[in-house]
Amino acid sequence: MRRFLMLASCCLALLPVWSQAQEAAELALPGQSDVRIVVDISGSMKENDPDNLRRPAVRLLARMLPDGASAGLWTFGQYVNMLVPHREVTDQWREQMVARSEQINSVALRTNLGEAIDVASDAYYSEGTLKNTHFIILTDGKVDVSDTPSANAAEEKRILETLLPRLVEQGATLYPVALSEQADTEFLGQLAADSGGHFQVAQNATELNFAFLTALNAAVPQEQIPLKGNAFTVDQGVEEFTALVFWGAQETRETRTLELVRPDGQTYTLERAAGNMRWAREAGYDLMTVAEPMAGEWRINGELGNGSRVTVVSDLKMVVSPVPARFSAESPISLKIAFFEEGEKVTNPEFLQVLDVQLKITAEDGRSGTKTLSEGAVPEDGVFTDEIGQLPVSGQYLMEVHADGKTFGRKFSATAVFDAAVDGGAAEQAGRAAPVKQEEGNAIEEIVSAPKEPEVAPAPVIENPIDTSMAEQPRVVDTAPLGEMSASNQKAELTRPNWWIAAGLGGLAALVVGLLAVKTHRSRKAALARAAAERETVDDLQSGSPERDSNHAEESFGMADFDLSDFDDFPEQNRTSTPTGDVTEEPAESEKK
Repeated sequence: MRRFLMLASCCLALLPVWSQAQEAAELALPGQSDVRIVVDISGSMKENDPDNLRRPAVRLLARMLPDGASAGLWTFGQYVNMLVPHREVTDQWREQMVARSEQINSVALRTNLGEAIDVASDAYYSEGTLKNTHFIILTDGKVDVSDTPSANAAEEKRILETLLPRLVEQGATLYPVALSEQADTEFLGQLAADSGGHFQVAQNATELNFAFLTALNAAVPQEQIPLKGNAFTVDQGVEEFTALVFWGAQETRETRTLELVRPDGQTYTLERAAGNMRWAREAGYDLMTVAEPMAGEWRINGELGNGSRVTVVSDLKMVVSPVPARFSAESPISLKIAFFEEGEKVTNPEFLQVLDVQLKITAEDGRSGTKTLSEGAVPEDGVFTDEIGQLPVSGQYLMEVHADGKTFGRKFSATAVFDAAVDGGAAEQAGRAAPVKQEEGNAIEEIVSAPKEPEVAPAPVIENPIDTSMAEQPRVVDTAPLGEMSASNQKAELTRPNWWIAAGLGGLAALVVGLLAVKTHRSRKAALARAAAERETVDDLQSGSPERDSNHAEESFGMADFDLSDFDDFPEQNRTSTPTGDVTEEPAESEKK
């Protein structure tokens, strides 16, 4: 026993060291990622992808993958083919990927997804490990290895129960993308959920490009420069930038016009690009890469579709801790942001104090909120922290970190799904009851969406103290009003063996019950007070509340902390009441379609 206690003490003593090491690892410069792209070429793609949108989407991945990462392309039907060898990403590899993407077709007979993952997951390509390995999988159907349904079901079971756990244990993450709602979305969703990845359904070229870009951004987080309108500022430390500009909804290749304007006014187009530029135009997007760019404000003349971005290669990097694919109130996102220059974390207070670091969260319906993370004292370790554990409703949210350093800007983005049901819906109810508040300076405004009256906490269970010698008998709980005994409880007492003991001790019982009633009343009163404190009402907060410390590492961070001036309330017509009286969210008509 003594040896066990000593061992436990040693482990407890090492916990702070382990936690610090884990934190340091999270904020270290990320290692090079391994991306394996697996594309379905089964015959059903002729119907679900008649325009072969897979080709430009694959070329988008090829052009956006950073130097130094490793990647390969596999196609599959009944058999699996390595179309582009798994290699380090270089200009030569990109050219090969772009050229061979033209061989993606729809001629295969089956959909042997398990074999494709098996072949592509060979650890030989990564020296025996799948750590930091990400699979981007595009398919339109279900597992189809035989005409016999039982054989297909058995293969699905093998993938989920044997193959997937092995890959996850080795460190792999899967990002399935379905090119049709006819795909087995439940099966593909489980591949993503069990491995910590994202699952998406794409119905057109725009959605497919976004789905691939989301998967790539999760697999290989890339630093960005914030776009302000149609302009962005390139600082002296930027070695290269890549501007990805999505087309407008009505634009075509024939009507598309786009200009890139240098800080000195020099204008470039697809037909008149400079020698240090690579400009590619595909269905739905333009991609412009500029090496050794001139410092200053660049402009893009033309329509910038949703999702347009500018990524950079620079010695000055903003590093953000990994954002999980899913989170909840019980399992929140612990956000950490630090800056690195030439591989070293920046802790110089003169640099950190001029930074304006903000977190912006955008819901699926376009509503957004922001919170400033750089207020207050400059962090001594150079790490800005916060926690995201509470949002109004379940759904997918876009997380963006913006840093403005006066002479430079950086941006990070990631998507994550908030699951309010994890804690039994309490998180979702708390989100709906979020009050409205204005704070001078940081202007925090919260959503109000049909706040509910605080539920009365249940009274503590009171066991009848009479006849304590009968412990083996069923216990009877009195649920009558405080100070009274229910008729059913009285009956139960009278039918117990030795009831005459109760009668003989009636006076004593009355005294005990009276004392317990007083104690229970006080307990209930305290419980109600605690419930009221935990469920702040609109009136409570409008009358004034303590100011928040935005840098407090242990503070829960949800929509209550955002500037939601551009957030509209949840539409009343989209809410229904369940038989229990709980409010539930239903999709808008546009979403149902």
